[in-house]
Amino acid sequence: MHLIYHIVSSEDWSKQANLTIYEADSLHTEGFIHFSEKEQVSGTISRYYQNVPDLLLLHIDVEKLTHDLTYEMATNKEFFPHLYGSLNKDAVVHIEKL
Repeated sequence: MHLIYHIVSSEDWSKQANLTIYEADSLHTEGFIHFSEKEQVSGTISRYYQNVPDLLLLHIDVEKLTHDLTYEMATNKEFFPHLYGSLNKDAVVHIEKL
């Protein structure tokens, strides 16, 4: 099983609790949802989520995704997974509190 990870606030995740899909704000503003590989999570947290309370780390099974996942270079010259569509929640295999 190949896992990727998504960081989300508890509040944002709970707003979509009754849905079978999850749509991050970036899906509407950038056209995709940002994800990280395991070794990229800590860097993503330190760059974008310092001092943000109540975060969750979603563990996602890539094989269960129903939309296209593409690896694209970010501004730091690393390739990150981007999901071009909503995240089907049945692909989330674990939710970790950060």
